[in-house]
Amino acid sequence: MKIVIFAGGVGTRLWPLSRKNSPKQFEKIFGDKSTLQETVERLYPSFSPEDIYISTGARYEEILRTQLPQLPKENFIFEPEMRDVGPAIGLVASLLAQKFPDEPMGILWSDHLVKNVERFREVLKMAEERVVQGKGNFIFLAQKPRFANQNIGWIELGDQVANQDGILTYHFKRLRYRPALEEAQRFVTDDHFAWNLGYFVTTPRYLSSLFQEFEPQMSEGLDKIRKAWGTQDFPKTLEETYPTLEKISFDNAILEKVNPDNMFVISTDLGWSDVGAWEALKEALSQTEDENVTKGKVMVEDSRDSLVFNYTNQLLVGIDLEKMLVVSTEDVVLVCPKTSVPKIKKLVESLAGSPHEHLT
Repeated sequence: MKIVIFAGGVGTRLWPLSRKNSPKQFEKIFGDKSTLQETVERLYPSFSPEDIYISTGARYEEILRTQLPQLPKENFIFEPEMRDVGPAIGLVASLLAQKFPDEPMGILWSDHLVKNVERFREVLKMAEERVVQGKGNFIFLAQKPRFANQNIGWIELGDQVANQDGILTYHFKRLRYRPALEEAQRFVTDDHFAWNLGYFVTTPRYLSSLFQEFEPQMSEGLDKIRKAWGTQDFPKTLEETYPTLEKISFDNAILEKVNPDNMFVISTDLGWSDVGAWEALKEALSQTEDENVTKGKVMVEDSRDSLVFNYTNQLLVGIDLEKMLVVSTEDVVLVCPKTSVPKIKKLVESLAGSPHEHLT
């Protein structure tokens, strides 16, 4: 199976650590390696470097090649500009369909935390087997929910179709993105709902066929790029054609339109967390709600349920903090309640055109 890891987001909810020139997936957020490096290494030894592809923006080429020198250079797919997730997934599906049309392909994201790594690899292999055996064209991977998360997508599960060593497989029913709190509270107590990780396994041929059916104009452009792949015309064709593709999410382009009859979900506890925002990172790294999470040269006294990260050599001291986020970098210090995280993105956007634009 080929694995494609997407690493193109900017990650403004993790500002000031994550910025346009060095997004969160290239930063050492919770360990000694970037989240992208962690994502690649958790695939070993089940998958070899030759089977791992990375999709990201062209502006990050130098960072990518520095962080992942073990991957073949032809396994890097660089988008000339960001056109949302729909075209990004369509591009990799189209290119891999040129060489490996019927080999299973797994889609992953580069900015997540997965604690149960062995089970994660096991689930990937289970999904691969279902596709190879013709037991599904499209297999979602899902996380058994831990709380009423409003900031991610959920999957409604249909009937159970398999139980392999306690790992359950279901028919896919529908997606629900960022539900209201009352809805999320209902979902978390219902065994027929799970967190949608954005991970799935399919084949390049099948995925490309969905674009042909539901996004014919985009598919025409992708086909032009595919035919040029491996030739001297590829850079120019990609540069000219990709920016003309419609900006649209993968859910809107494909998943909301496809017939779910041959789509399935493998749901289990992967110890998965979306660490795309500071409060999500706090939840992922703490054992209890009251526990403080710290990084770097930090002293925290008489405090609870706070995240204090220091990326400088200066000592950072917090006293009487409660449900707070404190993040210190060389040029910015962020201090806010955990509940104010949604305002971070708006603040970063407001810096455009200001004397502080270089900090975005």
